[in-house]
Amino acid sequence: MRIYYNLILLKATNNNNYYYLIIVSKLYLNKFCHNIIVFYMNILVTGGAGYVGTLLVKKLLKLNYKVKVIDTFWFGDFIDNHKNLKKIKKNILDLKKKDLNNVDFVIHLAGIANDTASNLKPKLTWEYTCLGTKILCDLSKINKIKGFIFASSSSVYGVKKEKKVHEELVCEPISDYNKAKMVAEKIVESYGKFFKTYNIRPATLYGYSPKMRMDLTMNILTGQAANKKEITVFGGKQSRPYLHVNDMVDLYIFFIKYYKKLDAGPYNASAGNLTVLEKAKIISKISNNCNIKIKNIKDIRSYRTDSTKILKQGFIIKENLHKSLKNLYDMFVNKKISNSKRWQSIYWIKKIKC
Repeated sequence: MRIYYNLILLKATNNNNYYYLIIVSKLYLNKFCHNIIVFYMNILVTGGAGYVGTLLVKKLLKLNYKVKVIDTFWFGDFIDNHKNLKKIKKNILDLKKKDLNNVDFVIHLAGIANDTASNLKPKLTWEYTCLGTKILCDLSKINKIKGFIFASSSSVYGVKKEKKVHEELVCEPISDYNKAKMVAEKIVESYGKFFKTYNIRPATLYGYSPKMRMDLTMNILTGQAANKKEITVFGGKQSRPYLHVNDMVDLYIFFIKYYKKLDAGPYNASAGNLTVLEKAKIISKISNNCNIKIKNIKDIRSYRTDSTKILKQGFIIKENLHKSLKNLYDMFVNKKISNSKRWQSIYWIKKIKC
C-alpha cells in the first residue's frame, strides 16, 4: 500500500442536507473514517480469470485496489467489468514492458493447474511455469515493482516422513508439475534484490468460485455425494493438506497489505492435513452417510504441510471445514454448481495445440 498525500472528500449528512469537507491527508486515515476516498496500489494478477483469480480480483476491487488481469481466458471470463479493472487477453510468454506499466505489485497465478494436466502437456507446463515466470520477473524488474507473489504448491516438498512439513525442509518434488514449481520458485528468489518476493505454497484448495474447479479432491467428493449419492475414493490413505479458496484469497491480500513487515521467502498455506478417506468420511456424514466406494490403487503423492510460519505473522484462517463443505454440498444439491467438464482443467488443456 502506497502512502499518498491526497485531497480527500468527506461527505456528512444532517437533516438530508449534504456537507463536504476537503482534507489533505495521508492514506492511514481510512482506519478511523469510513467515507474517505483512498488510493491503493495497482495490482497485476496473472491468471486472474481462474479459480482463485476470479475471487481475488473481485475482492481487490471491493477494497479499492486498481487491478490489471492478464489471462488467456481459456476457461472463460467470470469477472464483472469495473472502472478500476483492466483485462488483457494475453499469454504470459508474450508479455511486453508496457503490460506492466504503473504496476506496484504482482500476484502470479498463471500456469498449468495440476499433475494430471501437466502430465498431459509437460512441455507447456515447463514453458508457462518457468519461462513465463522468468519473463514476468524481468519485466517486473524493469518496471520497478514493489513486490511479487508466486503461487507455487505444497507438493514441492515431495513425500516427507516428518509430521510437520515446514518451510525449512528441503524440496524433493516428484512430478513435472511440482518440479517446475520448484524451479520457478528459484527464479523468483533470484530477483530478491530488485523487489520483495514471496513463494506461497498452497494446500489443495476447495470451495465455490464462479470459475469452478471440479478436479480438486474435496470439490469432486462433495459433488459425487450430492449428485450420485456415492463417493469413490482412489486409494484413500494418501494425505492432502487443505485450504478453502476464500482463505487463499485473503492470504494473498494479507501479503499485499503487510509486505513491508513480512520477510521474503516461502510460506505454506494450509488449514490442516487429512487423508483422502478422512475427507470422504466427513463429506459422507454431511450427506446423511452416503456410501463410500474404495478402489485400491497406489498413489505415492502423499503430502502434508505446516502453516505455523504465516499464522505467527497474524494471518487468520476463517473458513470452518465442516460448515464450508456443508455449504458446498447444498450448492450442488440446489443445482447452483454443475459437474460439467468445463470445470476440469484437463478438458481445456487437451484442446491446446503445442
